[in-house]
Amino acid sequence: MAMKAGTVAKGRSPGKPLSFMEQALEEARIAAERGEVPVGALIVHGDKVIARAHNRTIELHDPTAHAEMLVIREAGRTLASERLEACDLYVTLEPCAMCAAAISHARIRRLYFGAEDVKGGAVENGVRFFDAATCHHRPEIYGDIDGARAGDLLKAFFKARR
Repeated sequence: MAMKAGTVAKGRSPGKPLSFMEQALEEARIAAERGEVPVGALIVHGDKVIARAHNRTIELHDPTAHAEMLVIREAGRTLASERLEACDLYVTLEPCAMCAAAISHARIRRLYFGAEDVKGGAVENGVRFFDAATCHHRPEIYGDIDGARAGDLLKAFFKARR
């Protein structure tokens, strides 16, 4: 199924999104166990996971240590390239503006995300980064991939902190 880059298809995607999203959810669970906001991500090249990460902003004392940023860095090192044109990113939460910009600069082919982020997201919400005329690369976007489970994990995490 061909998608116009930047268009969001909800709950549909080519390939094996649920098995890859399950792995991203496992990364999110690891983040939660460590007291980090439970967001997990992985990058797939072909059918192989080449990078995985979860939020580590508290652990690394780094506000840029979002799961997406860490996984893009790892994939770049793995492929010895700043361009990830043949790669797909799976992340459990709609990316923020910082992460959307990194996705664009890395030339990620497809973005799959779980839960929407009404407050901080920048794909379907907020600035809608990939819709901007100044965005130089727009991945194919598939939202709400196992979004209910991703959302439940986030809600449970924040409820436990209140």
